[in-house]
Amino acid sequence: MARWRPFVVLLVFLTATIGPLSSQASSEVPPKLFDPKVTTLDNGLEVVVIEDHRAPVVTHMVWYKVGAADEPPLKSGIAHFLEHLMFKGTNTMEPGEFSSIIAKNGGQENAFTSQDYTAYFQNMSADKLPLFMKLEADRMQNLVLTEEIVAPELKVVLEERSQRTDNNPAGLFGEQFQAAQFLAHPYGIPIIGWRHEIETLTAQDAIDWYDKYYAPNNAILIVAGDVNAEEVFELAREYYGPIPPSDIPERIRMQEPPQLAKRVLEMKDKRVRQASWRQSYLAPSSRDADQTQVRALEVLSEILGGGTTSRIYRDLVIDQKIAAGAGAFYRSGAFDKSTFVLYGSPSKGHTVDEVQAAIHAIISDVVANGVTETELTRAKKQLMADAIYARDSIRGAANIFGSALASGETVEQIVNWPQYISEVTAEDIQKAANNLFDERRSVVGRLLPDTEES
Repeated sequence: MARWRPFVVLLVFLTATIGPLSSQASSEVPPKLFDPKVTTLDNGLEVVVIEDHRAPVVTHMVWYKVGAADEPPLKSGIAHFLEHLMFKGTNTMEPGEFSSIIAKNGGQENAFTSQDYTAYFQNMSADKLPLFMKLEADRMQNLVLTEEIVAPELKVVLEERSQRTDNNPAGLFGEQFQAAQFLAHPYGIPIIGWRHEIETLTAQDAIDWYDKYYAPNNAILIVAGDVNAEEVFELAREYYGPIPPSDIPERIRMQEPPQLAKRVLEMKDKRVRQASWRQSYLAPSSRDADQTQVRALEVLSEILGGGTTSRIYRDLVIDQKIAAGAGAFYRSGAFDKSTFVLYGSPSKGHTVDEVQAAIHAIISDVVANGVTETELTRAKKQLMADAIYARDSIRGAANIFGSALASGETVEQIVNWPQYISEVTAEDIQKAANNLFDERRSVVGRLLPDTEES
């Protein structure tokens, strides 16, 4: 997920034709590539339709506005665990029957959990949409869970944690780094959960979570592809409309206190073959009141870490040759505070200290002197181009809408993103960099090989 968020709203709503971009605000409003149709059912379900008639296929997604950061104390991992359990039976379907029907009808399905949302999707031929919508609506209200069903799936989740985190030094390091970044906010808790808490999860925990959050007024339905919006709205009313809303609790989370001191994390492991370094700073998200700063940081992220032409990569990897890889990324799409991250891995014969010093020199230059007009123009054009290249994915369009809306953004923010980016100036970027890059408000991490004799 290192760079998914710079494509937050890039992927779908950008200019159909991209001409030269100046560093100043454009005199013309960039045209929209897609025009989403939106309605809200009487039970609170928000329905977004993105028509795309190039091929007779459809993506159908349901996004619940609840994720790992909404979990109660001692129940870490319950959001992800219920995601697994949603593929079990309902009072009208046996366990596994949902997936079997999808496969028999030529569809593809999956689901994923983040800190801020949980999403379920199916890709299908357009004529299968009513069937798949019926199935998804069924499990929104009729999931059946027992200890006999839950216990084996808990072992699956624990094995997933073993493979992806416990047996992976980079996974363990990332988990510890995130915990150091967020001392109070639940973003410091891993999405999959802490092992000792996963082990205690029960069927009742899953039922309680399902009953509390899985309701139409806490969900967003996204349908993208070869469909007619009004017909989709009617189908949504038919299948999802009868589901009653629930009393959803207000989304209030413990917030991070002001950081007063730099935090340094160092981890050594004998399995590490390539040392790495990273430094992160708390940053605003797209829900922040200062949208100018958010968009400036998106462009700055592209200037510093946007591939082989970025300033960090070009300086450390190509010119100095002190790093095997280096860059930066910024996830602006969090519901609460996000992070802006710098990273690098030293090349053979060099050290993480050299990488850190070189990246710090670049940041100091940006803070003192800003970015060049050439860098600014190239970054804007690259962001726009990335979006245009990604527009061919129907699921990409659905993903962008779902992730943004479930994280608290509005349709207007998504649609107007190209205009926001076109208005970013070099002065905006320098101001944002000065606000962001304060060593006292950062976390530094080093993952190193353990060369000591055991």
